[in-house]
Amino acid sequence: MPRIDPLLTAMLSNRADAVRLSDGDIAHLVKAGAQHPLTRQPLADGQLLVLLREMAPAEVGPSLGGIDPVEFVYANGEGRFVTRVVRHDGTLKATVSAEVANGNGSHKVIAAAIAPASVPVPPISNGAAASAPASAHANAPVAASLNAPVAARPALDASARSEIDTLLRHLVAEEGSDLHLRVGEPPLIRLHGELKRLEDRPRLVSSLVEAMLAAIMPDRNYTEYRDTNDTDFAYEIDGLARFRANAFRDHHGAGGVFRVIPAKVATVEELGITPEVQKLCFLTKGLILITGPTGSGKSTTLGGLIDLVNRSRNDHVITIEDPIEFVHVNKKCVITQRQVGLHTGSFKHALRAALREDPDVVLIGELRDLETISIAIETAETGHLVFGTLHTTTAVGTIDRIIDQFPADRQEQIRVMLADSLKGVISQTLCKRIGGGRVAAREILLTIPAVSNLIREGKAFQIPSVMQTSRKLGMIQLGDVLIDLVDQGLVEPQEAYMKATDKNAFMAMLKTRGLELLPMSA
Repeated sequence: MPRIDPLLTAMLSNRADAVRLSDGDIAHLVKAGAQHPLTRQPLADGQLLVLLREMAPAEVGPSLGGIDPVEFVYANGEGRFVTRVVRHDGTLKATVSAEVANGNGSHKVIAAAIAPASVPVPPISNGAAASAPASAHANAPVAASLNAPVAARPALDASARSEIDTLLRHLVAEEGSDLHLRVGEPPLIRLHGELKRLEDRPRLVSSLVEAMLAAIMPDRNYTEYRDTNDTDFAYEIDGLARFRANAFRDHHGAGGVFRVIPAKVATVEELGITPEVQKLCFLTKGLILITGPTGSGKSTTLGGLIDLVNRSRNDHVITIEDPIEFVHVNKKCVITQRQVGLHTGSFKHALRAALREDPDVVLIGELRDLETISIAIETAETGHLVFGTLHTTTAVGTIDRIIDQFPADRQEQIRVMLADSLKGVISQTLCKRIGGGRVAAREILLTIPAVSNLIREGKAFQIPSVMQTSRKLGMIQLGDVLIDLVDQGLVEPQEAYMKATDKNAFMAMLKTRGLELLPMSA
């Protein structure tokens, strides 16, 4: 049922002339030329367009939200209604008035049960605002909240889909990583780590952004977006790439961010992943963590490692992601990819189910909470190789983060379990490459017996010393990786300094090379 219907019922019950709607304002009844409040919650910017598209005929939908006035007739069980839509001073406005009433002159009042989030609407009289408390009008007509669920989504806008596809193709052609859609700004792309406005394109309005997002959003995500004002989903343009998308609303209106996921999975050789890290892919059990801040390339590295497993082993790989990013084609392995919210209810539910699906390797897109972390460690202990990601910036910080997730009375037990199951931590960040592009700086921790003992004894703070003396085994700290990139002429000293976690130690390394930087530049 379109969300306008309860408002129209209230209009008929109060013998009003029209319902008046406007982005950023509450709904009003119009009677004898005067406006009377109908709802208590104002429409968010762009919400009116969604409401109108639920009512409008399919051929009218693409015209809504433009600069030209639009008029159409909407019919329901109450009668026929003329809807006039205009854009005034940039704000979308609509007036809905009755054209034909029921033949007997009466109007059936829709029961409150159809609108759980309903708003009581007291009867009105000419010139009198409806301000009485709801409790004084128990028998008054009821108008539904404009956020109430509806049976079906509006017709999709083909021109809006073409527009978003064009922007995404431009993003890939420019070799950018992200597309940002923001009301009041032209589209932006992230190129080599920096946002760049597409100045040749007009500033976006909320109605267009809403239409572009709705045109490519799966039904499940459309419902979630409508109800919660944000959702994550994946979108694919055949032959081009997949995109990880987040749609949201803020105080300006609708917005969206799209991350490019290349159609081809980069190999470990192309990514420059060291042989020591590659060897982790041949373990039969254990926990391997890829960590780093958002946008640091964790998914790309993880995709390369799973691709190596796929090329080298004859096993069953289960991935649990939100959403599915890199799509792996079966090579030597059989790969099962499940998306949270689509194929399973949650990471922890899918992870428990995975143990009954005969896996050899399990990939967890994100270790989000205590229960997921706990199950991941248990899975690694019971004879499976588990890959996972965390938003931590150093290897030692990753260990502390995992242990601190648990109550104090469980931390000793988790230290013992982690000491036995953790096989490696790869913490990475991306640096701007001299001459363009970006290069990954990866801190590598491998859990040799000395490291396992320190974890077990609660002395993780001593692990950097072991890493410092174990470089020949393939371990390396972030500061050493960064200074190597500077020495190779791949990264500017300033950029490396900005990415360093121990800035004093990194400054000392720069000074030994005759490079002077001011700490305050960070």
